[in-house]
Amino acid sequence: MVKAFWNGQVIAESEDTVIVEGNHYFPANSVRSEALESSSTTTICPWKGTAHYYTLVVAGQKNHDAAWYYPEPKAAAEEIRGRVAFWKGVKVESH
Repeated sequence: MVKAFWNGQVIAESEDTVIVEGNHYFPANSVRSEALESSSTTTICPWKGTAHYYTLVVAGQKNHDAAWYYPEPKAAAEEIRGRVAFWKGVKVESH
């Protein structure tokens, strides 16, 4: 089981993560939707495509653009379609 924690709470957990470039990509349905707030931020990866971001909101605290996903990944990154990854202080543990 892989879990993602931020601000003292579990925000995602799954036995089905995909690891790309050292990041665990969780199935979108394994992430607490109430902890996600849409962001207008995007970045471009040459081989994965355009990443879109979420701001995490947990216990009244915000962590801006701390989660990302690729809604339309390039063919080389198709395995991360429908998945969300984390950074910016989000702790990911595998048990």
